[in-house]
Amino acid sequence: MTAFSTLDTIVFLVYFVLVAGYGIWVYKRRQGTSGLASHDYFLAEGSLTWWAIGASLIASNISAEQFIGMSGSGYRIGMAIAVYELMAAATLVIVAVFFMPVYLKHHIYTMPQFLEQRYGKAVATTMALFWLGLYVVVNLTSILYLGALAISSLSGIALLPCMLFLAIFAAIITLGGMKVIGYTDVVQVTCLVVGGLVTTWLALDLVAALAKGHGALQGLTELYSSTRGHFDMVLARDNQNYMDLPGLSILLGGMWIVNLNYWGCNQYITQRALGADLPTARKGLLFAAFLKLLMPVIVVLPGIAAFALDRSGALGDAMRQGGELNPDRAYPILLGLLPSGLKGVAFAALTAAVVASLAGKANSIATIFTLDLYKKRFNQGASEQRMVWIGRLTVVASMLLAVLIAPLLGIDKQGGFQYIQEYTGFVSPGILAMFLMGFFWKKTTSGAAMFATIGGLVGSIILKFLPTMTDLSFLVPIGFAKANAAGVAEIPFLDRMFIVFFVVVAGMVLISKLAEQRGHKEDKGLEIDTALFRVSPGFAFGTAVIGVVLVAVYALWW
Repeated sequence: MTAFSTLDTIVFLVYFVLVAGYGIWVYKRRQGTSGLASHDYFLAEGSLTWWAIGASLIASNISAEQFIGMSGSGYRIGMAIAVYELMAAATLVIVAVFFMPVYLKHHIYTMPQFLEQRYGKAVATTMALFWLGLYVVVNLTSILYLGALAISSLSGIALLPCMLFLAIFAAIITLGGMKVIGYTDVVQVTCLVVGGLVTTWLALDLVAALAKGHGALQGLTELYSSTRGHFDMVLARDNQNYMDLPGLSILLGGMWIVNLNYWGCNQYITQRALGADLPTARKGLLFAAFLKLLMPVIVVLPGIAAFALDRSGALGDAMRQGGELNPDRAYPILLGLLPSGLKGVAFAALTAAVVASLAGKANSIATIFTLDLYKKRFNQGASEQRMVWIGRLTVVASMLLAVLIAPLLGIDKQGGFQYIQEYTGFVSPGILAMFLMGFFWKKTTSGAAMFATIGGLVGSIILKFLPTMTDLSFLVPIGFAKANAAGVAEIPFLDRMFIVFFVVVAGMVLISKLAEQRGHKEDKGLEIDTALFRVSPGFAFGTAVIGVVLVAVYALWW
């Protein structure tokens, strides 16, 4: 591994100055045109272009969770883990067609606002508090800690200074508001994509060298032939990683719950498009979908390359930590193998991914706290300027809290990408059910929504620990369970999510019907005009291209 050189430092500093300088310029320009309106600060209302929305969506999404965790899963599982990225492309199209028109028609700026409009204050306040806790304690801390861990291992700088640097950098961008975040995210995504592709190219070149060859294309050919099993897109039941990606469920079951909840009901994702008109928002989401198709090349292929290099002995004991294999070390180790200068580019890409995600999540935390709690519950007469400053104070407070508690959570010991997905999945089915039923069934009551909030979580916990309480072997023949090493039948977490979602929907229907029979009616159903779901010919063409790519990928590497 080559040390972090002076040239690498210069390359990284150029990136830092470019992003910071551009952010200051956008902020000064915004001040001169729109002042301190709270909706402009939180949503950049009407001022983000489609390409800025798309870039910001990807910048907020791609972080250490993908670069470190998904590359680690690429090492351990293979290309099948790319289903999260590929299905996200399809899901973004669905959100653009069906979710975004509903949000924009009803002038929705935050997810709790939608819930209050549809179900009442109790549900909205409960979920606002829940989301704030989730974003700070889970999302902000895990991104900050994993990102700092990767940067620390690459640069040799201690963990705490790396955390402080990332937090301060992200806070500076966030304090400028959503417009600054949106347009600096364009620079961040450029760094992320260019740096990520450079890392992939050089990783494949290292693989080519194993066969006395040269170049990324030959490396890809060698990688495919030498690790053929790592390119299976749908895992068979006898695959040791089946519990993580259970066969066809990734295409027909729980993966839809994961993606629809993340891309359609998630404040720090949908917020990027909520300040735009519908055509602009849809173009931005479609652009993000195309960028998503690139992500397996940037974050999964390097993990598979690391697997091939490690198996050949080229990495020595670098993949071991404390004598045990740690797949999450794959990407940082590859960065350490890059030559001087290019390491700075890859380092900038990783930093860009982490900082952009931190900024996006901090802005969403500030938006929910200020608009849904402070404004509505504590100071209804708050001025626009005061709300902006409350938002900024919230950003600083959330970053400080994340820095303080992140080292205490044992994030590095709890696994990477798959762990995050599983435990986020404890709440995804209930949230998605609440939103979909609120959109498309007028009779859904606030009691049914509260049941979704609590019942989804409880149902997920029950199914998680049910194998320890009873024999589930009867589920094995129908594909909803698999025996573990101890012979105990367990339900894969994606299948758990699928089951819980339908149980919650059934419960919501039952509760709403019973309320109707008792004469309890809630006139809060949304008026949905199917004309809202019509799309332009250009959007339809882009959707068709994405569909063809996805079908081709799964047809070729089934």
